[in-house]
Amino acid sequence: MAETSLFELIKAGGWLMVPIILCLVVAVAIIIDRFLALRAQKVIPGNLVGQVFNWMKQEQIDASKMKELKRNSPLGRVIAIGLVNSKHGRDSMKEAIAEAVNQEIHKLERFMNALGSIAAISPLLGLLGTVMGMIKVFSKIVLQGTGNPTLLAGGISEALMTTAAGLCVAIPAVFFHRFLSRRIDDFSVMLEQEAVKLIEIVHGHREADVEPSKKAAR
Repeated sequence: MAETSLFELIKAGGWLMVPIILCLVVAVAIIIDRFLALRAQKVIPGNLVGQVFNWMKQEQIDASKMKELKRNSPLGRVIAIGLVNSKHGRDSMKEAIAEAVNQEIHKLERFMNALGSIAAISPLLGLLGTVMGMIKVFSKIVLQGTGNPTLLAGGISEALMTTAAGLCVAIPAVFFHRFLSRRIDDFSVMLEQEAVKLIEIVHGHREADVEPSKKAAR
């Protein structure tokens, strides 16, 4: 019975419920995809810079290690780019890392524009459906007069159905768009911080900070 009632509500909203439902499906898919992609351990694995530092001390950096870094995570790809360009000097390494960070942030922002567009379009689709529904209501008033308030009330409630549906899609879309955007901003800062550590390690300025356990042991 609940399923029939939901179907009736969708049917009452008219054909504009179709793009609104499509927006809902796409928004949910994007949110799930971004939540899976934006896990901290997947973007910035813990102590990866320290692990690379140990490889450097033991002279284990080779082609296989570079491939492992590139497959590892966005941070791993940034580190790999930095190591490749480290022999060209500090400034060249810094520029290459900055460009790599920008590329990784761009990848993390995948589908975010689409989610923002859904958040903006959904209520407009709902409003359009309501306007079209109200036009139908007023057309009935012209033809039948206002003698049947029940008929008019039913027509108005049906007209408002698309606005309610559009808002139900837009509100969570706005929330998750801002939440995920903030998360990406945080990762951007963290990637830059880890990149600075790498630059200082390669050029011999930051051994102590990378290995806190050994520093404590001393």
